[in-house]
Amino acid sequence: MAVTDEAIEKIKEMIVSGALRPGDRLPRESELAAGLGLSRNSLREAVRALSVMRILDVRQGDGTYVSSLDPQLLLEALGFVVDFHRDDTVLEFLAVRRILEPAATAMAAGRLAERELDALEEQLDRLGAEPSVEQLVACDLEFHRGIVRGTGNSVLCSLLDGLSGPTTRARLWRGLTQDDAVGTTLREHRAILAALRERDAEAARSWATVHIASVERWLRSAR
Repeated sequence: MAVTDEAIEKIKEMIVSGALRPGDRLPRESELAAGLGLSRNSLREAVRALSVMRILDVRQGDGTYVSSLDPQLLLEALGFVVDFHRDDTVLEFLAVRRILEPAATAMAAGRLAERELDALEEQLDRLGAEPSVEQLVACDLEFHRGIVRGTGNSVLCSLLDGLSGPTTRARLWRGLTQDDAVGTTLREHRAILAALRERDAEAARSWATVHIASVERWLRSAR
């Protein structure tokens, strides 16, 4: 194991064991390095890496603290990694969305408040019957984000938010090149919303699956 990796593991063990808790300040560098049997250089590298992962919060002139360890904060690192996806992995992102998003939509069916359902309907109404592809894709992102937020599961929200980005270009491309892609998307959105209003979790799951799978099928045939 590389020295920096060993340092990361030792700090991780302190957090997992409860020796360091969210919001705690780390001991001074010299004390922590001696206590963990590390060089100060390897400790600095570990702290730098863990701060990028949002596990540690380095405050200039104040010290280094354990972050809140909130799932949304920690999963921001996933969004950073996802930004480096290659075009040939878009189908893989869509496949993961097809597994997670229908499950989230079914979960939301029993949890979304009426005001939240009204807000989703207002989004679709504002979009109108003939939006531009760009407007449709922007609405699509917000529509699904609103549904997933309704699950109350912050980990699921962060995961799906990170996974949506790489598929945006494919959705734009489909809207520009496939006949009636805009109309199809609007109808699928309305069907999902109707199932949510009826509190029909299985219908909501099915329509969400159809919605994502239609993009996936189109992309497979277009490649």
